[in-house]
Amino acid sequence: MSNLTGALVGPGSQPEDFDGGKLEYMQLPRDMMVYSAGHIPESEDARKHAAGLVASEQILLALTKAEETGVPSRVDLIELDADNLAFVDQLLGEGEVSVVMGDVAQSQESVLAGVWRVREYDADGGRKADYAEIGAFPSVMIEQAFAGAADTVEMPQEAGPNIFNAPPLITEINEYVAREAKLGDDPHVINLSLLPHTEEDLAFLDETLGKGSLVILSRGYGNCRINATKTRNVWWVRFFNSQDTLILNSIEVCPIPSVALAAAEDIADSRERLSEILDSYR
Repeated sequence: MSNLTGALVGPGSQPEDFDGGKLEYMQLPRDMMVYSAGHIPESEDARKHAAGLVASEQILLALTKAEETGVPSRVDLIELDADNLAFVDQLLGEGEVSVVMGDVAQSQESVLAGVWRVREYDADGGRKADYAEIGAFPSVMIEQAFAGAADTVEMPQEAGPNIFNAPPLITEINEYVAREAKLGDDPHVINLSLLPHTEEDLAFLDETLGKGSLVILSRGYGNCRINATKTRNVWWVRFFNSQDTLILNSIEVCPIPSVALAAAEDIADSRERLSEILDSYR
């Protein structure tokens, strides 16, 4: 997880056999949440964590509500002591999607898809909220992903040398940014891997779109790194193979790329799975 926020352009933005570049990523905060996907706690251990079991039952109720209504909800965990919090985290484990939003918040999807462990921080780095959220994606991330973002991409007066295909792509992006989109709608995808472009084209796009603070890592379909830009609903999405070589480079226009979202059937499966686990403790 320490290598999430790599540069979108320049050396490494293309496969090595294309331009010889090497991947380089900026470091994420060192205190990012990391959860173990270890074994489910034994019944004897569960009985020692009454508060943790109560919180787990509340998560099950929230899953049932989300399955029936599609409405997300939260289970507050900030009042749990360290042992009970560790019990809940062990029960939930670590799933496929991790999210960091600067120093403001971070989230880890659990092995129960649609159950997210979320922490929010104050200006001094203190933990101001700690909860499990049940839904397609953490709401604080949805609400803040493009806070202060531009509603349109301003085209620079001069594009510079060796820039050929980026300006028409900006026009295309603006067309789709102007359209209203809901969570889960099909994105508009610009597949950069299939389009002719120069390094200067990519640098121009990167600078013009800007870099947002929200970064998503999804390991469900290989290794996918997703960066929000500073343009509303515009994301830079990159898929890598097991050797960390870029195999798909694209821009998506949508509220949240679908690869990061938990589907309704995921939530239903998670509700059934957690119910079975908690039944073994009763």
